[in-house]
Amino acid sequence: MSTVAGKLVAVTGGARGIGLAIAAALVERGARVALGDIDVEEAQQAAQRLGPGALAFEADVTSIASFGAFIGGAEEQFGQPLDVLVNNAGIMWVGRFDEEPEAAEQRQMDVNFHGVVRGMKLAIPEMRARGRGHVVNVASAASKLPTAGEATYSATKHAVYGYSVAVREELRGSGIQVSVIMPVVVDTELATGTSTGKGVRLQPSDVADAVVSAIEKPRFDVFVPRSIAAWTRLTAVLPQPGRDALYRAMMPNQAEDADAGSRVAYEDRNVLRHP
Repeated sequence: MSTVAGKLVAVTGGARGIGLAIAAALVERGARVALGDIDVEEAQQAAQRLGPGALAFEADVTSIASFGAFIGGAEEQFGQPLDVLVNNAGIMWVGRFDEEPEAAEQRQMDVNFHGVVRGMKLAIPEMRARGRGHVVNVASAASKLPTAGEATYSATKHAVYGYSVAVREELRGSGIQVSVIMPVVVDTELATGTSTGKGVRLQPSDVADAVVSAIEKPRFDVFVPRSIAAWTRLTAVLPQPGRDALYRAMMPNQAEDADAGSRVAYEDRNVLRHP
């Protein structure tokens, strides 16, 4: 039997994409999953498809009240304390740094970074009181390998990584695990119109499998694919000219390569919050 079976797992951004794939993989392995999403109707439809192991809740990660109600509602409805929080909700604006609207900068930071912080502050104290629990933060390979044309997005993922490192150290000996998942480009709406450079384009199920694996066998750094770990070590030791050459040969430049026109609908709805 899977070691996630019977655990209560809350997943933010669970209505679609990576979040939904994570929820599906967990339900399949016997976990009890709370799907939280700002689009509660879509989350409810997703939960119905997943079956009785999943329930949907409204969750706006930019609101401490909404996030807290999500976790509290999940614990009440399932009748057990939260075992695992998966901070998955995230958004991305793509383009040249000096053309990025301030509203896009602020919302990415509020969702991608402060949303993670809110979740950890809400979930971890009760986990620490019980002496067990796990927080899984879905970040990005951009946490270690920032991408041109994704300046603010990369900054938010750097922030998630740094915050997770520091909190993990504070939790040493507490029985609480922290993991950071760092995938390359994933085939979701968030990545519409973006380039992968010389890399591969993952499927949401690839990230879901990595999350399940990290819950079953806890570890901190989780790169998807694993080969990215070697890339990060190489860029850390190369002199700057070599690092620059490697970046230009292998990494995408979204400021030049992304199809901005195909991203308008996604960014208007999710980043700039235009109706």
